Amino acid sequence: MSDSDNTRWTGTASTVDPTSLAAPTRERIGAAGVWLGSLAIASARDGAAAAVEIERLGYGALWFGETPVGKEAFVHAGQLLAATEAIVVATGIANIWARDAYAANAAAEALGEDHPGRFLLGLGVSHAPLVDVRGHDYGRPLSAMRAYLDGLDAAPYAAPRPDPAVPRVLAALRPKMLELSRDRSAGAHPYLTTPEHTAQARELLGPQPLLAPEQTVVVDPEPERARAAGRAFLAAYLALPNYTRNLLKLGFDEQDVADGGSDRLVDALIAWGDAETVAQKIRAHHQAGADHVAIQPLSTTLDGQLVQLSELAPVLALGGRG
Repeated sequence: MSDSDNTRWTGTASTVDPTSLAAPTRERIGAAGVWLGSLAIASARDGAAAAVEIERLGYGALWFGETPVGKEAFVHAGQLLAATEAIVVATGIANIWARDAYAANAAAEALGEDHPGRFLLGLGVSHAPLVDVRGHDYGRPLSAMRAYLDGLDAAPYAAPRPDPAVPRVLAALRPKMLELSRDRSAGAHPYLTTPEHTAQARELLGPQPLLAPEQTVVVDPEPERARAAGRAFLAAYLALPNYTRNLLKLGFDEQDVADGGSDRLVDALIAWGDAETVAQKIRAHHQAGADHVAIQPLSTTLDGQLVQLSELAPVLALGGRG
């Protein structure tokens, strides 16, 4: 092996403190973004068109999920970044069990270099059923996340580094994961929570870390129809212990989390009503301490989701790109 070959296989770890990236990330993503799990199973053409429209409407970030049966997170992020010009594309989340820390670091660095300031790495431990299917042991998720962050920090990289550095946030609900997000990342990205949880998270995080909760919405003032959509959405999540334990900790009871969720639970987790009513519920997260709210509209079609986002945009005063 020649000296040039040896050089090719060496690299250095990043010296950037991940917590230092909270403020610039807050500025880039703004007060409101979009969370679209449906993009993981949409065609590349439809996903790109949706991303372009969301950017045009003025939302600051586009978040998407990762499942064992959908698009791989970093490839998906690259597709959305290539389709758009300015919006931040965020994994919400990239599953730490889907690839090792070296692979995640290399992918994030490459995307960040190609699209400066536009990629946000959201990481999460996911849920036991989605990890078991991959053949992994979910037994100690907090320890697994801590070890994964150690791997990211230590991962050598020889290609050009992005400028600015790629920020990372952690999916966090309970105190210990929130503390880890505070100490080892730019902040937290809670999912399926309430403004009350946002207030608790802000108190634990302190003033500096980024706090970017997801908020599911149904822009529909008809109670029976809106609650039915919310209940259908919640059914799968209420089968996952991570979420139900957090909801019980927030003051809901076993009856609230049974049978798709009580009206009380649906009304707390799903912001429904006309556009102004939904916007008020989004603002409640900001008043509780959120820097950014990732809005997930419920509809049976991607076009239906985009219609709701277009109705909300002027009420949220996002100032679209025209």
